[in-house]
Amino acid sequence: MERACPAGARLGTGADALDGSAPHFVAYPTSTAEVAAAMRVAASHGLAVVARGAGTKQDWGAPPERVDLVLDLAQMAGVTEHVSGDLVASVKAGTTLAALSEVLAGAAQWLPVDEVVPGSTIGGVVATGLSGPLRYGYGAVRDLPLGLTLVRADGAVVRAGSKVVKNVAGYDLAKLFTGSYGTLGVMTELTFKLAPVPPCRLFVTASYQGPAEAAPAISALVRSQAAPAAIELDRALPEAPLEVSVLVEGRPRPAEQRAAQVAALMGGAEVSPLAPPWWASLPGPATFKLTAALSRVPALVDAASKASADLQARLWGSAGAGVLYLGLPAGPAELAALLPKLREAAAQAQGYATLLRAPRASKAGLDIWGPVPGIELMRRVKERFDPTRSLAPGRFVGGI
Repeated sequence: MERACPAGARLGTGADALDGSAPHFVAYPTSTAEVAAAMRVAASHGLAVVARGAGTKQDWGAPPERVDLVLDLAQMAGVTEHVSGDLVASVKAGTTLAALSEVLAGAAQWLPVDEVVPGSTIGGVVATGLSGPLRYGYGAVRDLPLGLTLVRADGAVVRAGSKVVKNVAGYDLAKLFTGSYGTLGVMTELTFKLAPVPPCRLFVTASYQGPAEAAPAISALVRSQAAPAAIELDRALPEAPLEVSVLVEGRPRPAEQRAAQVAALMGGAEVSPLAPPWWASLPGPATFKLTAALSRVPALVDAASKASADLQARLWGSAGAGVLYLGLPAGPAELAALLPKLREAAAQAQGYATLLRAPRASKAGLDIWGPVPGIELMRRVKERFDPTRSLAPGRFVGGI
């Protein structure tokens, strides 16, 4: 392994544990070629491999069945190319969102992805498919990559997509890897379409007694011509007011006018250049992800509130995209009892419920992903990309 990764390789320790599983080895590749070399060594010895960026989402998904080698991609950081005139940038997977934002700021550009988990890397965000408030106006994380470079389980390097916005060849492969939790390959570099930094950002926030009172305003906002970049809600359960906050962006004068329109639709609201303190932050050490049809979001908020009424929970998410997160400081018994209630509530709202993250002991014995449409197709994709099941085995849906 030292020959594959000249920058370093060592024995694993408890501090390297992925969701409770300590690896035998940790390697520090600095290039795609070194990742490929490490994967070839791993394949020849039948090692199970998990990629790690900043390590901020190591307790997400199901615990892997085994972890023999961790590929630490922290040294694979930096912007390899930025064509500001085309609004395109290529970025190494270990680059943090904060570092990328700093580089792009000089050209008044940005990658419109929220740093929901502080310290997140580009590779980690794409691997988990984590989208925040900006998904409403800019699209989810899976909509933003133009191309990627990845290493397969056998060490083969694959490049897909393009650095030209109008060329969408290979774009489906980038979508396929988004949210795959590292079970299909190791992403080493990604190319994104960017956006100009909006010169003015205003947050319009109002409080409502509950979801029934907020429903007319949310419906009006989704249908409005004000073109908000985000429509978010937050509630400390069970009986706290429900806050709705809307992000309006653009040039100062038009943005102010649209913010006034939004405030009127919300029945009177506060307009501020500062985001609410809860904006774009996951709400607990144990976090459920809930989805719903847009018209059913208030009903799901109400059902989730009632189901977790005694658990000091908090609900946050996108009222405009129908993606919510319920967080709580609960133990195994509470999570086990709550999960089927949330699944039933989400199903009635035409959506799904998963246990996004929790301590390993709290996830033991739970089907954290639940039923997934198209699971057989997903298994065939896994077989095609990783026939030996050596990439984060068991971490994704259906034990993939």
